[in-house]
Amino acid sequence: MHASNSSSEEEKFQVRKLQISDKNKGFIELLRQLTVCDSVSDKDFEDRFRELSALGDDHIISVIEDESSGKIIATGSIFIEKKFLRNCGKVGHIEDVVVDSNTRGLKLGKKIIAFLTEHAHLMGCYKVILDCSLENKAFYEKCGFKQKEIQMVKYFI
Repeated sequence: MHASNSSSEEEKFQVRKLQISDKNKGFIELLRQLTVCDSVSDKDFEDRFRELSALGDDHIISVIEDESSGKIIATGSIFIEKKFLRNCGKVGHIEDVVVDSNTRGLKLGKKIIAFLTEHAHLMGCYKVILDCSLENKAFYEKCGFKQKEIQMVKYFI
């Protein structure tokens, strides 16, 4: 019995946690497709990786690697906020979701969001939230999110 293209595509692109070796697989270059991301030295990457790894399941960065090219082609992160509200509840914050421009349309973003959302659920979060541009609103609605209120920001740089 032969697998269809769609199921083989699903098997080909698996979501996993960031590994320290992913810096050399285009991880930083991928982040540059999202926003400003200066060059990161190997030492700075390793230091930040270890810092985030020490947080365990409270902060994870997920990636999808294209096994045929060895490149990271999608990523997203989540951190878990512990609150006093809602019986000392938890909220998952999704950040830094980006899919390589050459692989958009393969539903990799949906895979990343599903992975992060499931992580929040398994961690006992009562909700998961994210900020996005108006251009990406429809995508996140397809992932089960809905618009609520507005975002505010104050930059220090």
